[in-house]
Amino acid sequence: MGRRRRRWREPVYVWWVAIAALMLASVLLSAWRLALLALLMWCVYEFALNPTVCRVMTRQGFACHEPVRGRLFACSSAHQRVKNDAIWRAAGLPNPFARATPHDPNRDTGVVVYSPAVRARLAQNDRIILTIAGVVGLVVILTAVVGIV
Repeated sequence: MGRRRRRWREPVYVWWVAIAALMLASVLLSAWRLALLALLMWCVYEFALNPTVCRVMTRQGFACHEPVRGRLFACSSAHQRVKNDAIWRAAGLPNPFARATPHDPNRDTGVVVYSPAVRARLAQNDRIILTIAGVVGLVVILTAVVGIV
């Protein structure tokens, strides 16, 4: 896999300052809706905007270090299939969108970083953050729905 030219990215602290400012404003104004917005912003940041690396292991045993945005995404379609399998497996479910032949012996990628011989497992830190962000996202949505009603 060739190296792509890296695009400029905003510093990570910009997002954290914005989230912290929203949380501070929600506390100072006693606005629970603003706190929900800050929590939802953090969830979206972790899922889709966090600058990170692909972290899918190739068959040679090296982790892919291509830059990606968000913990849910990978650098190529082959790596994305492996990561999708890992996300569904972390939820304890088989991937319902997997191709008809999920165990393709010619698949170019292997497992996600730090996983055992089992194919497609997420790294522990990614599992923890994705689980927390998913639970917080559900709580935010449920709280917003209950607050509207």
